[in-house]
Amino acid sequence: MKEQTTIPDSKGIQDFSGHYCIVGAGPAGISMARSLKMKGIPFHVIERYKDVGGIWDIENPGSPMYKSAHFISSKYLSDYADYPMPEEYPDYPSNRQILSYHRSFAREYDLYRHIKFNSSVRSIEQKGSKWLVKLENGESGLYEGVICASGITWSPNIPKLQGIETFRGEVIHSVKYKDISFFRGKRVLVVGAGNSGCDIACDAGVAADQAFISVRRGYYFIPKHIFGMPADVFGDGAHWIPNWFSQWVFGIILKFLVGDLTKIGLPAPDHKIFETHPIINDQLLHNLRHGDVIAKGDISRLNGEFVEFKDGSKEKIDLVVLATGYHWSIPYMEEKYFEWKNGRPELYLTLFNRNYENLYALGYMETDGGAYKMFDEMANLISSYIDAKRKGDPSAKKFESLIRTDRPLLNGGIHYLNTGRHSVYVNQVAYKKYRSKIQSKMGWPELKPGQFDILKKGEHAASAPNDLARAAR
Repeated sequence: MKEQTTIPDSKGIQDFSGHYCIVGAGPAGISMARSLKMKGIPFHVIERYKDVGGIWDIENPGSPMYKSAHFISSKYLSDYADYPMPEEYPDYPSNRQILSYHRSFAREYDLYRHIKFNSSVRSIEQKGSKWLVKLENGESGLYEGVICASGITWSPNIPKLQGIETFRGEVIHSVKYKDISFFRGKRVLVVGAGNSGCDIACDAGVAADQAFISVRRGYYFIPKHIFGMPADVFGDGAHWIPNWFSQWVFGIILKFLVGDLTKIGLPAPDHKIFETHPIINDQLLHNLRHGDVIAKGDISRLNGEFVEFKDGSKEKIDLVVLATGYHWSIPYMEEKYFEWKNGRPELYLTLFNRNYENLYALGYMETDGGAYKMFDEMANLISSYIDAKRKGDPSAKKFESLIRTDRPLLNGGIHYLNTGRHSVYVNQVAYKKYRSKIQSKMGWPELKPGQFDILKKGEHAASAPNDLARAAR
């Protein structure tokens, strides 16, 4: 396996032909880096912030993280291949523990010296058969290919609220929320019942004078533990069951465990379970049942000191927190390079650009379970294709044809809601089965336990930041 080199500094255009540029050293980026390194494919990672971690570093400007945030999937099914989370971690680790896990992963596999930190990408454009990557500091590099792994939760979606111009309270997006002390002495309304919105409403329920949550539609709330097991571990044992039957069984279980949510002010779901991204939260239900948080319907308008709701009620509110999600974007590339559908890039298997050679993306999808093992499998598919092309293997041509023409349904028979969020939503079991079938046809091996151990550097890995510092000099 060819040893990689650190990234040199230069103000001219450097020729990195044969190298691949990974944009972002968050969870997807470091998974991709390990996969390329395993196959001996030269690469550089460009990271705009000072360290590994992406959104999990609360100090990164624009990170949606807040101090009370925890993983919504359990540590047992959310780790990277060959790198389990520490045994002492709880079932649902904190954001600080997840950040530490990512940095430990990057040290263990000696990835730090391949990452150029504090370097924002200004633009990426095609130049002949190569890709020109320009950085904000004036450096430029010509690369064989580009893998966008810069994440989907950096550009806040801020809806227009009628009456906001004359509202006497404060309105912020949830990306600005960091600490529970922000709510003290206030009447707080959280808008949106996604996983972050529910978490933030719980914080407000503890610290605010009164907390409210505005919910437009009904959702299914899945407890973090079912019969003493983390919810995803419990569900993982039922993957052999057809999805329609699983929906029926889980619907009955939730009625038994959670009860009728309309009795605590939440609207009844207008869809079957699993047809939207799951809300993994039972703490909000506790707060609603104790009156620490009060459920409200959709907002009609803001009016002076008050927020008025479509049911005719109104509440005096000091602070509105918009937990209304994020626009997906790849801001360093012109829109022409990706086909956008409902605000999401349309890619083969959510990874491969259909129109531009050697342009990939990792992490531009949502799914119904832990992502990191899935990232590893997706990264393995990308790197297997790149490796086949580099070696002139006939499988590369076969796969190119699939990229252009193959449009599989990856919903596992579940009819996801027709929303922008669910336009590239994939069922994990269906995706894994289809991806595995394609890899088998191409003759590309699946991940095997222990295969990444060869990359572990022991004491040398711990010195990786020093290697990087030397490269910066």
